[in-house]
Amino acid sequence: MDFGPLLRKSRKMAGLTQEQMAEKLNMSRPCISKLERGQIELKAVDLIRWFRVTNMQEVAAAAICGVDPAVLATIMSQITQLIGVILVWKF
Repeated sequence: MDFGPLLRKSRKMAGLTQEQMAEKLNMSRPCISKLERGQIELKAVDLIRWFRVTNMQEVAAAAICGVDPAVLATIMSQITQLIGVILVWKF
């Protein structure tokens, strides 16, 4: 799977520049650029760190599992709502 576009999108959605992302991940800016263009392989640990920094862990989980992130977001929203209903009903 080509993670480059997903990495770029998550970084931009988090409002981070490549320079800021590089600082947070202790990488160089050119390395961030190469990852986003798919020119170098992404290590699993870097993928996890990337999505922690951008606060989009569910996107990483979806990509790894081959699930559409939008579908995963819908499922997570429904689970959250169900838990809320159960808590209200229980008390």
